[in-house]
Amino acid sequence: MIQKTGSNNAKHSIGFCLVPEFSALAFISAIEPLRIANRLSNEQLYSWHCFSIDGLPAVSSAGIEVSVEGKIADMPVFPIVFTCGGIDIQKHTSPQIISTLRRLASHGSDIGAICTGAHVLAKAGLLNGYRCTIHWENLSGFQEDFPDLDITSELFEIDRNRYTCAGGTSSLDMMLSLITNHANHELALAVADQLIYHRIREGNERQRMELRARLGISHPKLLAAISCMEDNLEEPLSCSDLATKVGLSTRQLERLFQKYLKFSPTRYYLGLRLDRARYLLTQTSLPIIEVALACGFVSASHFSKCHREHFGRTPSDERRVRH
Repeated sequence: MIQKTGSNNAKHSIGFCLVPEFSALAFISAIEPLRIANRLSNEQLYSWHCFSIDGLPAVSSAGIEVSVEGKIADMPVFPIVFTCGGIDIQKHTSPQIISTLRRLASHGSDIGAICTGAHVLAKAGLLNGYRCTIHWENLSGFQEDFPDLDITSELFEIDRNRYTCAGGTSSLDMMLSLITNHANHELALAVADQLIYHRIREGNERQRMELRARLGISHPKLLAAISCMEDNLEEPLSCSDLATKVGLSTRQLERLFQKYLKFSPTRYYLGLRLDRARYLLTQTSLPIIEVALACGFVSASHFSKCHREHFGRTPSDERRVRH
């Protein structure tokens, strides 16, 4: 079990709302820079205080327990409060967390989110008028659920008194940015060095690996075609339109896909759309017909047929299994 730590006499006290099934990596990546900053500066710059829904140890998605100081509802006002999310964030977005975050914000706390914690902040209305980001896997569903928010795909966003990051190691970069603001860049660099972190990333850097690294292919025309597909899931392009956009004939494009990916362009494109649909089914409350339309299917029946052929179950079954 990870123990609580930090001094009440620290210059900067930070509260953490640990939502059930939170991301352990994202959380640890947030508190380790603070611990090391204390050690290297030889003073108590930071303290951190964790809270859970029921006051019992919070359990991450990996089953790691973190001891807490009490219930989220009883959380005192800290200068900064982060909500740490993980998987199935909608299921864990309780009225209790929302009311607590609203209370803390109204009393002057800066409010932040790690990984899918941005969903909780959005439900609480605390991201209205602010730039924000979330993990790339949750991005499309987040945009569907909160179309009026200023959502980016950046690594992290610090917009006045709101802090959001994509999760994973991006919380490390966000905390290094805070250390720079609270102390100096030299300390942030020293902390990164201790963590064997070779480069502090800026907030506007991309979340995902480049396509070249993700797919293990380097053909520029093929990569350009796949990039076009990923950018046009709601209104799919025809195979001929894709070929034209990347400067190939339809036949040349088909040959490239078969050679490198063993799929036709149409089949590969369908897989991308169905993967996005599967996420929307399991991580949002959108009606099935809206999921279908958001992923380029003209009808619920066609979507259901394709989903069943690809995953072995209907969209309705998918949603029931995951919930």
